[in-house]
Amino acid sequence: MPDTAKRVLLAAPRGYCAGVDRAVISVEKALQTYGAPVYVRKQIVHNKHVVETLEGLGAVFVEENDEVPEGATVVLSAHGVAPVVHEQAAARQLKTIDATCPLVTKVHHEARRFAADDFDILLIGHEGHEEVVGTAGQAPANIQLVDGPTGVEDVQVRDPEKVAWLSQTTLSVDETLETVRRLREKFPALMDPPSDDICYATQNRQVAVKEIAAQSDLVIVVGSTNSSNSVRLVEVALECGAPAGHLVDKAAELEEAWLEGVSTVGVTSGASVPEILVRGVLEWLAERGYADVQEVVSAEESLLFALPPELRRDMKAAGVV
Repeated sequence: MPDTAKRVLLAAPRGYCAGVDRAVISVEKALQTYGAPVYVRKQIVHNKHVVETLEGLGAVFVEENDEVPEGATVVLSAHGVAPVVHEQAAARQLKTIDATCPLVTKVHHEARRFAADDFDILLIGHEGHEEVVGTAGQAPANIQLVDGPTGVEDVQVRDPEKVAWLSQTTLSVDETLETVRRLREKFPALMDPPSDDICYATQNRQVAVKEIAAQSDLVIVVGSTNSSNSVRLVEVALECGAPAGHLVDKAAELEEAWLEGVSTVGVTSGASVPEILVRGVLEWLAERGYADVQEVVSAEESLLFALPPELRRDMKAAGVV
């Protein structure tokens, strides 16, 4: 019989967001419409299981467009790309399916609008992250990166009266607010984006993990190490009272030693994680006495994004449902 003192608090919402769902389905539908291989520039989303599953269906992941045969189909990842990537694709006569998350596209529009008005744009984000590279590429002459609150001190602008901030969509909400606070202290005229850049799903998953963190002896976040929003969930859990937190790709990475002295385990997953991986973690925990699973719901999500228009057109022509 399971130990009734042991329980799991399962955060909701968790897992796939609308942008990730759209991107993954875009690759699946592209394979059905055009046949294998379909090339994908970068990881379509930052999750090993998803990438490996799509590879099994015939997707070929590449780092750059020059690895794609001329005239072939290439899907651009959910993280977005700089305009130069579209130019390179056109030069190689590639058929592009742009699976950029619409919320990232919104940030791109904001960057171009601020740049058109000749603002200095302070982009809050992590250096080298694909989304940051894509956003910075929208207006490279106007954008400088601010990597968290500690990066504020080094920021210099041309005109303190013409400065705006934008952010990567998958950051810690609290850390971003602190970065903005420090920027505003330095630049009182700092302009805000028209709407919040951190995506609804990132915010909802952080709120959800906060709700379970203080009640948990251990928080397990399912997600890959290159997934910014998944990494942030571990950080938020620890900041909000969880004595321990770990990021795992799948149940096989869990360690028995983590459960020593633990009665309550909090479980959640990043926005690029399929639910099957969470189920695997729950099964692993149940086998060790943590069969009592209580879902803690902090928000309901119903947002859906339409597939890229170029893909919808070709699916219709090919009779793909």
